[in-house]
Amino acid sequence: MRFLYIAPRYHTNQAPVMKYLTQNGHKVCFISHYRGKIEDYSVVQPVILGYAKLFYIWEKFYVSILNRNNSKAVDMKLKFGFPPVRKLRKEVKKFAPDVMIIRERSVYSIITCLACRGMHIPMILYNQSPLWEETIKNDPAHKIVRALLPKVRMTPVKGTEDRDCVKEEGAVFIPFVIEPRERARDKQWFQKENVNILCIGKYEKRKNIRMLLEVFEELHVKYALSLTIAGECSSRFHREYRAQQETFVKEHDLQGEVTLLQNLGRQEIEELYRKTDLFVLPSTDEPASVSQLEAMAFSVPVICSDKNGTACYVESGVNGYLFQDNQKKSLKEEMERMVADRGKMTQMGENGYEYIKDNCSFSRYYDGILQCMDRIKKQE
Repeated sequence: MRFLYIAPRYHTNQAPVMKYLTQNGHKVCFISHYRGKIEDYSVVQPVILGYAKLFYIWEKFYVSILNRNNSKAVDMKLKFGFPPVRKLRKEVKKFAPDVMIIRERSVYSIITCLACRGMHIPMILYNQSPLWEETIKNDPAHKIVRALLPKVRMTPVKGTEDRDCVKEEGAVFIPFVIEPRERARDKQWFQKENVNILCIGKYEKRKNIRMLLEVFEELHVKYALSLTIAGECSSRFHREYRAQQETFVKEHDLQGEVTLLQNLGRQEIEELYRKTDLFVLPSTDEPASVSQLEAMAFSVPVICSDKNGTACYVESGVNGYLFQDNQKKSLKEEMERMVADRGKMTQMGENGYEYIKDNCSFSRYYDGILQCMDRIKKQE
């Protein structure tokens, strides 16, 4: 088959999908709106299509003048950016896909669907809204957006299935594809006699890095611990936030126990996972982080917020623990429960590896795509 993906950027979590599609004889084209700071092009070189010229003019005015002190202003393009339509249609026609997988409910995606609808290509919407949601918005604006986008949606987030939740018609759960990397019995646990903790995330406030540092400071007095934080640092706002954390580390005499890294390549990140005994993601407002799943693939037990979209991959007490979102006390309790029992940590690491092996395989992803295409055919 010929797979065409259209997304804001070629995110690292797409690399395993691209790898296994190509290894299994499929053809892949990935069109992205823009190029991210850290991306892995070892399998697929994306087509950076960009935005329409008119949008670039508006974006510069909006970000540089109207919102120059707003760190989130640059994200405006994710919802309201629109493509150069002629270039888009040319790329789609040239590749002639059997299926198009379009990321997010956005202006860019709506225009893409309208521009390509006459080509009669099966289209799947991909986003990270839960399969099971508390409510489905049915106001006129949301109805119009749904009408203009593909009727079949895939998501790697389950949400919570109970009597108070609903599932959108046409929604299908398809897990992230994660490659199992290292069994617990093959790891070198507790190097330098420490529980070596890793956190990966952009240097921005919602990642709650300061909260993690404060908890670490309180725990390391009682336990032998080290902490490594690795994150993207690509904007003025990132640099300012990182500098604040560096100041905290120095003022609290944590230089020997805490390391702050930035903008690491894929191989460097994987080397960190190999040396890690515990992965902690303290962030809030996290739609679906993939980093804790990558850690599980290296037999690392994980701790993340109970509101994280991919908390559905963590079974508390089996392969990790969940803490109450944005609650420092809860984070500390779960971290202490973990580091106090090293034997259980290694077992949780093995359980996480087995979970990834059994639930995040390419075959599950591919079967899910076929299920989506079957639903599209039934709608025709």
